[in-house]
Amino acid sequence: MKNTIQDKAKLVNSVFSEVYNKYDLMNDVMSLGIHRIWKDKFIDWMNPTHNSSLIDVASGTGDIAKLFSLRGKNSPIITCIEPNEGMFNKGKKNLINFKNIKWIKSKAENLPVEDNIYDYYSISYGIRNVSDINKTLREAYRVLKPGGRFMCLEFSKIDNELLNFLYKNYSKFIPFLGKYIVGSSKPYEYLINSIDAFYDQEQLLELIAKNGFINVEFRNLSNGISAIHSGWKI
Repeated sequence: MKNTIQDKAKLVNSVFSEVYNKYDLMNDVMSLGIHRIWKDKFIDWMNPTHNSSLIDVASGTGDIAKLFSLRGKNSPIITCIEPNEGMFNKGKKNLINFKNIKWIKSKAENLPVEDNIYDYYSISYGIRNVSDINKTLREAYRVLKPGGRFMCLEFSKIDNELLNFLYKNYSKFIPFLGKYIVGSSKPYEYLINSIDAFYDQEQLLELIAKNGFINVEFRNLSNGISAIHSGWKI
């Protein structure tokens, strides 16, 4: 089990080390820009206030932290967590002018922050990549204040048969796009395989609830290509 966890961590790290420099461009190309709409809806449901605090885990290039900050007129206190060196440096550079945002290079399973200090915990297209999802969820619960909110945006399972057929066939083309734009198809072969292997909406809901959160619910985006999960700490 330990070797499996270490192997996944190494694999995910190598994947992001290859793609970080053109990560945002590739996301725009793959999703035809729709990922930006999904992230706006994610922030809409979070509905941050001016004095709220956020820990954004697997921050990548910092798009969720930026949206959250702008929605709160740059007054929220935000901590970005990112384990990959290339992504960490890219995200930190992207948000260098946001003085309310600090960056910590760390894994989701071991957050170097105190208990009960954040109003919101967000993880966007990152929970699929963690080595230990239960430990990640326990850490999310630990760092949130009582009354704090867990929010997750992730690829999920499509609830429309025709759309699912079209999506599956389109997915086969994505590694070729990766080869052309990034210079390697392997990271995007991993992407497609990891989406196929990940939990469906109900399974992830149960897992979040099992790790202590209440009032757990989800909303599908684009018929379930992505889904937002929400839960609360009491």
